Amino acid sequence: MLEGLATVLSRDAEFECIGSASTLTGALDAIREHHPDVVLVDQSAGLKQVFQFVSDVKSTWAHCHPVLWVNDLAEIDCFRALQLGARGILKKTVAVAGMLECIRAVSRGEVWIENSLSDYAVGAMDRRSAPRLTPREKEIVQHVCVGLKNKEIAEALNITPGTVKVHLMHIFEKTGVKDRFELAVQGRRLLGTDRAHEGSPPETTHPEIKTKAFA
Repeated sequence: MLEGLATVLSRDAEFECIGSASTLTGALDAIREHHPDVVLVDQSAGLKQVFQFVSDVKSTWAHCHPVLWVNDLAEIDCFRALQLGARGILKKTVAVAGMLECIRAVSRGEVWIENSLSDYAVGAMDRRSAPRLTPREKEIVQHVCVGLKNKEIAEALNITPGTVKVHLMHIFEKTGVKDRFELAVQGRRLLGTDRAHEGSPPETTHPEIKTKAFA
């Protein structure tokens, strides 16, 4: 299976498969050495171990974006994975084009989650009327979507972390989302700029820019 993944990635000039590991410990060592942009994580080691690994990835190489490669995942586990640092949830049954679009989106710092893994959240968002967010609130949503924490958002917008929290409270009230992790998944839908990567056509890419993937 790993050979197949490497073959698929090698056929696209945009991607470079830089290796694989049979254990999570070995994967962390490889991430520390090779600094990949994206790591594809199989769930076979067990969710507890995988969640710990996802958390460890961010402290090992902060610019590496983990994508969980799963058979299926409960809604609560999807949000838990995102909370710990995962930037994508990908089902093993997805077509090759979907896998590449996931890796492409995550490498840009976006959140990618399949509609079939998040029907409840997506359906709930579809039932809500479009909220009227202020320009500042929209900026906050955009920063949450790329994974920034409150302190980082505050620094980017030259405001205090406390002000960021207040804005987030107002955003939650207006949109009805439960927490910042649902906001990260649904943010582009709220802003009307995306369909949260539910199999949308790939954007135009630059072939000279390679995304280094590790499986």
